[in-house]
Amino acid sequence: MRAIWTGAIGFGLVNIPVKIYSAVQSSSLDLDMLDRKDKSNIKYKRVNESTGKEVKWENIVKGYLLKDKYVILEDSDFEEASPEKNKMINLHSFVKMDEIDSIYFDTPYYLEPQKGGTKAYQLLLKALEKSKTAGLGSFVMRNVEHLAIVKPYGDMLLLNKIRFEEEIRSTDELNLPGNTRLKKEEMDMALQLIKQHSQPFDISKYKNEYTSDLLKIIKQKSKGKHTSIRKMKVENTKSTDLLNKLKASLA
Repeated sequence: MRAIWTGAIGFGLVNIPVKIYSAVQSSSLDLDMLDRKDKSNIKYKRVNESTGKEVKWENIVKGYLLKDKYVILEDSDFEEASPEKNKMINLHSFVKMDEIDSIYFDTPYYLEPQKGGTKAYQLLLKALEKSKTAGLGSFVMRNVEHLAIVKPYGDMLLLNKIRFEEEIRSTDELNLPGNTRLKKEEMDMALQLIKQHSQPFDISKYKNEYTSDLLKIIKQKSKGKHTSIRKMKVENTKSTDLLNKLKASLA
């Protein structure tokens, strides 16, 4: 694995040198975009809007439109904006994990101690385990500020990016149901159905079956075989049929 960020965790006055590695990888198929006529790859070019000519990477800069005029930003400007956050994950406070709503969770990353930081890394790991808390902090990666929690994960520290409150969209525009009158029998059966299918969480039981099925189709098509299309129509349950559907589910 290749580190995507190098810096330190700020734990009080203790700085723990760490590297960040992506903890996830895609399980979907890597599909290319092709021209249907001759199966040639579709390439994307960075084109100057005024001249129509392709622009080399080294000549591309980032700019912000301010009062109808672009202000160009160099790499040094991004670092100058908040130099401490470019190199530090400052843990501002420590929180209980169950206090963080799941809607805020984003991407997970592995944290690896750098040379000279092993003991302090272990100290933070064990302290978080004993206190049953996670460190809440912020840092800058790829010119974007992120909120993050640092928590124990087995014998290591895991960083989870979390979203800012301002990034969560309001539900005001959704047409949500009010307090619908539910029959006691319906509720009892729904709870019975949940109990019947309750089991300990085991992520290993679940695989990306869609990717597997899609790969089978690809292999069949490569041999000149055509697969039959399975049509599926989802029949929504009406309020009047709810009780019967619950009974059938339990049976």
